[in-house]
Amino acid sequence: MNLQMIFAGFGGQGVLLMGQLIAYAGMLSGKEVSWMPAYGPEMRGGSANCSVVVSDEPVGSPKVEDADVVVAMNKPSMAAFEKSVVPGGLLIYNSSLIDDKPKRADIRAVPVPVSEISSELGSPKVANMVMLGAVAKLTGAFSAEELVDALRHKLGSAKEGMMQMNREAIDRGMAVAEG
Repeated sequence: MNLQMIFAGFGGQGVLLMGQLIAYAGMLSGKEVSWMPAYGPEMRGGSANCSVVVSDEPVGSPKVEDADVVVAMNKPSMAAFEKSVVPGGLLIYNSSLIDDKPKRADIRAVPVPVSEISSELGSPKVANMVMLGAVAKLTGAFSAEELVDALRHKLGSAKEGMMQMNREAIDRGMAVAEG
């Protein structure tokens, strides 16, 4: 396995956390990983993205330019990173905020209504977990259990009360990705 991914959106959408959780899940399953964030000086509302590599071999560079998977949580991110998807690669986008269709015909593009699903679950804050579930299902890289283990590792026991809703969000993302 050598999975190169870019997660992009605006600050506050949990884009960097999604990337961290993929990296943690990879690390916990014995893979070589890298996670490299990039963001503007703004905390919320500014652009944020991260490059993630999960591999069976040592990672040569943490910077992803030719991505197997791009996750776009908002319209500017899709505009900026659609070109980074390799031919035959996967673009997963938040159809709740992106009403444009991807321009490229040589990639697989999957819309996921993460905002609507997270609202149905009772918290817009779990939109990133819905997307993470969709990413895991569409790539086949991780199970829901591996993502939940990574989330527990990242958040620690102090946030255990949030695990049920996050698990539901991951499961819903996986279900919507199945079609």
